[in-house]
Amino acid sequence: MLTLLLLGLSAWGFSRLAAESTQGSLTSGEARLAASQVLNLVMFGFSLIAALGTAFLAGPTLSGETESGIALAVLARPIRRSAFLLGMWLGLVAFGSGFVVLAGLAQCLVVRWTVDYWPPHPAAALALLAGETIVLLTLAVLLSTVVSPMASGVVTVGLFGATWVAGVVGGVGAALGNDGIARVGTVSRILLPTDGLWRGAMHALQDPVALAQFGSEMQGFPFLSDAPLAGAYLAWAAPWVAMVWALTAISFLRKDL
Repeated sequence: MLTLLLLGLSAWGFSRLAAESTQGSLTSGEARLAASQVLNLVMFGFSLIAALGTAFLAGPTLSGETESGIALAVLARPIRRSAFLLGMWLGLVAFGSGFVVLAGLAQCLVVRWTVDYWPPHPAAALALLAGETIVLLTLAVLLSTVVSPMASGVVTVGLFGATWVAGVVGGVGAALGNDGIARVGTVSRILLPTDGLWRGAMHALQDPVALAQFGSEMQGFPFLSDAPLAGAYLAWAAPWVAMVWALTAISFLRKDL
């Protein structure tokens, strides 16, 4: 329901933006830049819905199968706990990633229909949003093996929000030329790769011509990204997920069922 509501509200908002552009209130460059900003804002809404959904779904899923005895019954067979955990994790990954990709694609189609704007790299943006969901989901599963399901969801969403805020603070610091403040965003993106993946997705959704035209004026704006995601960062995000999953498997192996 939240997804449909967000799609409906965004369609209305983009239609109003198209009307302003038609009436001459906005230049074509301003309209495309505004479309990029609003699209990134709506995509952040979908990202937040996915974060809430995966964070509060991962914990109850694992604990529910453990407390109901399903996990014990399955693990009585010659099945390793790590294989059981991997199957559950893959199912959650498919659900969370599928939601983000389908919702994001629907939003891109809405933008195309209302303001005739199509992102330059939609596939890359949706893949990065799916990666962000996988990072959060993996963290939530790890936390659910050591704390209660509700606590794991709250902590996961809290870390997601804190990392995003730290990224905004870092962007403001970079715009002001303050290396100390800018380093806050850099460190937060290394510790939890969600904000870095999100900023890479934003850059893939933006109109590069409009961004180049107004880039100096919009530097530090939280829903614009002035640089693409570096390959080295992707090379870090993948091992990060693998390391957290390995910690999850170790914790689950020691968990008393």
